[in-house]
Order: sequence, then C-alpha cells, then structure tokens
Amino acid sequence: MVNWAYFPRSDRPTNLALDVVKAFQSAHPRITSAEHTLPSNDVLGHIAPQLAELGFRVETGIKKADKIHVPVLYGNNGRIAKAFEADAHHVEEKLLVEVEAGRAVINKQFLKDLFQACMMDDVDYLAIAVRNVYEAAGANNRDFERVVNFFETMYASNRMKLPLKGILVIGY
Repeated sequence: MVNWAYFPRSDRPTNLALDVVKAFQSAHPRITSAEHTLPSNDVLGHIAPQLAELGFRVETGIKKADKIHVPVLYGNNGRIAKAFEADAHHVEEKLLVEVEAGRAVINKQFLKDLFQACMMDDVDYLAIAVRNVYEAAGANNRDFERVVNFFETMYASNRMKLPLKGILVIGY
C-alpha cells in the first residue's frame, strides 16, 4: 500500500502532488518495500515515465548530463554559481521530487532533501518518497511513519518557518 501525508496538515495537496502519489500507486507492485529492497534509482526508474508525462524533468542516469540541476545561487552575469541535484523537478508548478531508499531515515537523507529544497530557487513544494519499511540488521524500521512524525512535530511546534508551501511524504 502506498501511504502519503501532506504538510501543513491544514492545507489541501495540490493536484500535481496527488498525481505524484498516483504515479507511485501505479508502480506499487514493482516497488513496494514489503516485497522489494530496490535502490532509490530503480524506484525512480519505475515512476519516471509517469512523472515525465506530468511535465517533470526527471533524472535519467548517473552522468552529470543526466542529472537535474536546480539553481541555488547566481554569480556574475546571472550564471549559476551553485546548484543542487534533484530526482525530478516540475518547473512550472515548482514541485521537487526526491526518492529515497535505505538511508532515508538512518542517514537522515530526508533532512538533507528538505534543506536543499529550501535553498533552491523556484521550489515551493517538496515530495519525499521513502520506504514504508526498511529492514536493516534484523530490525524493521518504519521509515514512512518516522518521517511523517518528524514533520508533524516540526509543524506542530511552529518554531521553524520554511520557505516551502507544502511537503508531501510518500511511503512505498
């Protein structure tokens, strides 16, 4: 089952965010963490065609030319001085998609994704996909629940203001 949560809880997800959820739902039998331990690039490969149909630029490989670079800083003459890589980016809707696998929670990769999205130019929305369950060292880690709990706590505390209008967390 694909799980998802949208933040802030008081806002309705955008139509594009719901379409991203549908992309994961259509690929679910091939990517579900209940049966597969796919690396993040393989999961992205399964949803890439649907994302491309929705208008996303999608990472196609590991070479620099295959990556999606989103500007962070501009230098002289408007040249991009710093950019971060993204798995997928919808320029018009300003939605960034990051797909994570095993290191999403254990290595705090979802926090790095959050930080980078906050720094990127023209990014208003972030979707982070993580495994529902990540098995490591004989333990079942409920990554989706842990990421959702983090964002619930962050929004409930109201101590940190993000430049993002919305965050979608998807559990596959």
